[in-house]
Amino acid sequence: MAESGISELSVRQHGAMEFSEAPVNLDVVRCYRYGRIQAELQRRDLAGIVLFDQLNTRYATDATNMQIWCSHNETRYVWVPAVGDATIFDYGEDGIHAAGLPNIAETRPSQAFFYYAAGPNIGRTAKKWASEILDLVRGSGGDNRRIAMDRVSPLGTQALEAVGLEIFDGFEVMELARRIKSPEEIVLMQAAIDVCEDAIGLMKDALEPGITENALFAKLAGRNFELGGEWMECRLLASGPRTNPWMHESSMRVVNDGDILAFDTDMIGPYGYCADISRTWVCGGNKGTDVQRRLYGAALSQIDFNMNLFKPGASFREISELAWKIPDAFLKGRYSVIAHGIGLCDEYPGIKHDVDYASIGYDGLIEEGMTFCVESYIGAEGGHEGVKLEEQILITKDGYRRLSRYPFDDALM
Repeated sequence: MAESGISELSVRQHGAMEFSEAPVNLDVVRCYRYGRIQAELQRRDLAGIVLFDQLNTRYATDATNMQIWCSHNETRYVWVPAVGDATIFDYGEDGIHAAGLPNIAETRPSQAFFYYAAGPNIGRTAKKWASEILDLVRGSGGDNRRIAMDRVSPLGTQALEAVGLEIFDGFEVMELARRIKSPEEIVLMQAAIDVCEDAIGLMKDALEPGITENALFAKLAGRNFELGGEWMECRLLASGPRTNPWMHESSMRVVNDGDILAFDTDMIGPYGYCADISRTWVCGGNKGTDVQRRLYGAALSQIDFNMNLFKPGASFREISELAWKIPDAFLKGRYSVIAHGIGLCDEYPGIKHDVDYASIGYDGLIEEGMTFCVESYIGAEGGHEGVKLEEQILITKDGYRRLSRYPFDDALM
């Protein structure tokens, strides 16, 4: 653990190793998040929102159940009215996942109308589902038939429209609700980051010639689970020539002496919060080659320069225009965004590079309480190596504060 600079005591102080007591009152977090959703619904004159996306159901209720499985099977969903408590439609035993949680009126069995569950009865089941949602809308919103929904099959949308409901985009509602974190949420996010950086330290200790990429990734994932984390969003870890271009997932490739090793954690840690940190190391006792140090220096310059643009009141467009200018040699391989929001996962907004702004960019304002991951990937077109760095930050009234603290690699500085 000396490599990470984070002691086991520090991790325990943030509630990551001992879960008998959370580091904050979780009901305060739950009520804050629920209130954020209802404020967005009321602002749009919506009767409520139907949530199938498991990150959104988690944000709304803090009730979880087989989150990965339920993410690709439409079997678990939540109704959040603009006023009043939520109804959870769950898979499995009734009520056990919502026990003791605030803001929940009841748990009901779900009407699962995906084909694996319903087979040729799928149309009839979807009609029953829509009828039950309509009853909830009537009970919650009076004559208001305007609802939001985040994701569902076309059959579900058609069934809701057939009973007279008008459907609006639920992701806009949820992404805007989720963008401002409470102080208690930041404590929970820091707990996830502490676990992540503890796991990064184990990876650094294990990085020796002869280890496979998968074995290194297992250190990260295993430590996350051991300390109360929940899942890994991806397996972005690559070595040697697999670092350019970026986005290779970990493999059985053996890491050799002198290889560069880059990774992006994308880790859903304790309490469901994401720790999204990237580092690049050189394997073995070498200093790094001139090429490796040049790539690393450029990535560090990009991260440091761009972080200083983040302050309340700055616009997304302004950051795009003022951001560190990527040298031509690295432009084609640039990372997809300058920075992105972070919470229970990667979230709104995604701040685009200036060269991409006209085609895919959008504007908005940086606000106090938002959290971001500032990104860099530096790899030359046609090159054999690349460097990935990423820092997680909180927007404060004066600018920003780093939440990630794992040190950069002295061998590549």
